[in-house]
Amino acid sequence: MEGITILGSTGTIGVNTLDVVARNRDRFEIVALTAFRDVEAMLEQCVQWSPRYAVMADEDAAERLQREVRSRALAVEVLGGPRALETVAEHEAVGYVMAGIVGAAGLMPTLAAARAGKRVLLANKEALVMSGRVFIDAVVGHGAELIPIDSEHNAIFQCLPRADRSPPGRSHRGEGVRRILLTGSGGPFRLTPRERMDDVTPEAACAHPNWVMGRKISVDSATMMNKGLEVIEACWLFGTGCDRVEVVIHPQSIVHSMAEYEDGSVLAQLGHPDMRTPIAHALAWPVRVGSGAKMLDFNEIGRLDFEAPDFDKTPCLRLGFEAAAAGGTTPATLNAANEIAVSAFLDRIIRFTDIPRVIEATLGEAARGEGHTLGEILDADRCARTLALEHVSRSAAPGRAS
Repeated sequence: MEGITILGSTGTIGVNTLDVVARNRDRFEIVALTAFRDVEAMLEQCVQWSPRYAVMADEDAAERLQREVRSRALAVEVLGGPRALETVAEHEAVGYVMAGIVGAAGLMPTLAAARAGKRVLLANKEALVMSGRVFIDAVVGHGAELIPIDSEHNAIFQCLPRADRSPPGRSHRGEGVRRILLTGSGGPFRLTPRERMDDVTPEAACAHPNWVMGRKISVDSATMMNKGLEVIEACWLFGTGCDRVEVVIHPQSIVHSMAEYEDGSVLAQLGHPDMRTPIAHALAWPVRVGSGAKMLDFNEIGRLDFEAPDFDKTPCLRLGFEAAAAGGTTPATLNAANEIAVSAFLDRIIRFTDIPRVIEATLGEAARGEGHTLGEILDADRCARTLALEHVSRSAAPGRAS
């Protein structure tokens, strides 16, 4: 049985991973579960799964969890603080690490897993977006396996030439592949007129038509920054330039992405919009196991639609392509500014349409480095957050929270 650490076990990716593991208990063992500060959800998972370790990144939450674990006499060791995330990511009993922590907070434990030579199941796209060269070098240099969990990148991985199906970061050459086509639903505002976008609420932005996701990634989907970050991620995973990556709007979210070949062939991976499918694929690769996902009924689907993205309506997607082309620390700056802007929107400090304005203003002022070292990347992240907070303050509408 393979030992697993789930980084972000109480989030959507973590819960879906546990569901897949529950269907394949003879193959996997939960060694460690981690969360930020949702003590109640973590306690329920400890009761159900009896992991060796339960980690709360928030140390106050760890103390509360420790009291609950003791009161129930659970055989679970509770750890607290960000460094504890790295400890369970690199633990010798762990073979696979599900990197499901959202945002920059997931970078260090995910990098620790790569440096420990684990199979890294990458749902935290921000880790690769921020530190692409550093991260890939860690994967290759320490013999880790990197398998994408994002439905789009997992689909591309499945559509690669047979000789190139070693995990990303190893020997991907993409021989014969002409373009990578990333599909996206277009989010909840695909048909909303531009003049009504100023009035978008956090609740509306989080109501994705096809996927069940956390609040931050739901807003990213609504702005299409999620797709912009995926463009950067695809360049690193599959060793290609952003000029060979395209985005196609596909409202049904049935075709998860495609690889176009020089001979005119296009291979696509299809499935219902259910994260358990790529999770099961990555956990069991190179074999297949049950995921619990519903099987496709093509007679029921009826039709599949595709259209080009509107870059004027979704400037975050344009910013993602521009950051991919710029390289260096620009993607880290993009990611940091986006996290600040999305948080401000969810807190009702700025409008939905202010999100790309804050990001673009931050990119315009931030210094660009080469991004060859972790220290340089973290410095860029900190500076970008400071700049973005300043632009949030300037963009805050009168009467909104401060």
